Amino acid sequence: MKITPDMLRPIIEHFERINWNAEMNNVFELLKKYAKRAGRVAAKPMLQFYYVMIDENTTMRDKALIYGSIIYVILPGDLLPRSVFKFLGIVDDIGAFMLAYNRVKNKITPAINSKVEETLDEWFGSKCEVV
Repeated sequence: MKITPDMLRPIIEHFERINWNAEMNNVFELLKKYAKRAGRVAAKPMLQFYYVMIDENTTMRDKALIYGSIIYVILPGDLLPRSVFKFLGIVDDIGAFMLAYNRVKNKITPAINSKVEETLDEWFGSKCEVV
């Protein structure tokens, strides 16, 4: 079955009606909880996604892709639960992440990375380097 633009139109219209400001606040709070469990290193790419998603230059399509990826990775529900499928349960999360990452990696600017580091410092304290 071939997917046509007409088939996608209702989905796109749905995403255009979403109150993204409210959703962004919800996602940010979910990310904060996720970060506390997963740690600074795992939280960094999710925050990069978040800041790309809230950037005014990000297209609706990319916002929807990032939103879906973040939600899929951080929420406990999964198509392949880790508790049942062990390694495969991790692979599907990585796949969802990589699909979105390959689409938006060029939108992760130095300004976004700076915001990410500031947020991580707030959540975990400043980074320390071992000399």
